Amino acid sequence: MERDMLRQIRYVLLMAVTAVLVGATDGAAQTAFVNARVLPMTEEIVHEGWTVVVDGDRIVAAGPNDAIEVPPSALRIDGTDKYLIPGLAEMHGHIPPPEPDRAYVESVLLLFVANGITTVRGMLGEAGQPALQEEIRSGRTLGPTLYLAGPSFSGGSIQSPEQAEARARAQAEEGWDFLKVHPGLTRAEYDAMANAAHEEGIPFVGHIPSEVGLIHAVEMGQQTIDHLDGYIQYIADEHGAIDADRLEEAVDLTMSEGVWVVPTMALWETILGAPETRRLEAYPELRFMPPDLVAGWSRSHEQRRSAASFDQAAVDGITSSRIDLLKSLNDVGARILLGTDAPQQFSVPGFSLRREFPLMQAAGMTPYEILVSGSRAVGEYLADKDTFGTVSEGSRADLILLDANPLEDIMNVFDRTGVMVRGRWLSEAEIQDRLAALAESYD
Repeated sequence: MERDMLRQIRYVLLMAVTAVLVGATDGAAQTAFVNARVLPMTEEIVHEGWTVVVDGDRIVAAGPNDAIEVPPSALRIDGTDKYLIPGLAEMHGHIPPPEPDRAYVESVLLLFVANGITTVRGMLGEAGQPALQEEIRSGRTLGPTLYLAGPSFSGGSIQSPEQAEARARAQAEEGWDFLKVHPGLTRAEYDAMANAAHEEGIPFVGHIPSEVGLIHAVEMGQQTIDHLDGYIQYIADEHGAIDADRLEEAVDLTMSEGVWVVPTMALWETILGAPETRRLEAYPELRFMPPDLVAGWSRSHEQRRSAASFDQAAVDGITSSRIDLLKSLNDVGARILLGTDAPQQFSVPGFSLRREFPLMQAAGMTPYEILVSGSRAVGEYLADKDTFGTVSEGSRADLILLDANPLEDIMNVFDRTGVMVRGRWLSEAEIQDRLAALAESYD
């Protein structure tokens, strides 16, 4: 306890010093990105020589340099030879409880923003999260815009259909954005939750309980299926061999019902135990997470791989089948949302995109399709909440300025000049200073 308190104090002091060194402020009221190459994400195109003007948290103008007037008081950011794209989203993220470790919560928020993630769908509700959501929206706390699922519906939290119905109605009344489904629900409990959710107008998202199954969950209107949960169980055997007819049926149903999927490919490989522990432990981004937490991840992963029941060949077959499944979904234009399930199990907020992108590419997704899954598609999915996900007038001012074209190489997303979140500009120098302070707090 004393060690954690000292770490929190040290981190807060380091962040305060960093803010002074880089001159961190809440940002100018108006900002203009001038002479940039803009990827609007409304179509696969790069607009040369564009200016984008931000006022408060909104894009108020975007177009050719000679068509856009830059306000004299605006902060001007030179976009020459740089690429401006919308901020990205983490659509299966986890926001820690704001108490008791506020420093850890703020470090998680920083890691998201530092990597250009400006929107997070929090997938496990905790006390205090709605207040944190409002702090971020009002600008009192730096972080991505949050959309929150409430405490989950699982075999541990629900013991009857009546309880499932009551919990669904209560969470709708409390103002959560989604209901989160975890494994363990009976079919009767799931149906009671789903029917109440439809009546209350609140979506339900997440896992597919084994007793419910993929087909019934889709038919009941589950809005997102995360981790491709339920698909492999339906289309493949225990070694990952796919039944072509069942694959076609599952893909067709996904399309006809308009289901969204959040693949979390890299995290699921880890959960299955596919990578060797030493490979995961070599991730450089682990220096930004609490050492005790990382050590726990290592122990858990090594125990999984050393268990008598662990079968590397079967695990490799399942991970390969997941790639084939994602390819089949993408080939027909399924609604895919970017997510990595961070932070957990070597999935470090923001940095986890470095692990996810190569697997999405392995499934045949182009750089543009990957960017869409984390920007425009997210804006479409959350269109009833706000306007964002494209570089266009009226959109929330969540932006990333890059030094290289991400359409040529998706990993260029990490070659940044800076990030704008809700109209606040963070230069890459400021981001790196903040990350250095975080890493130092764990030394």
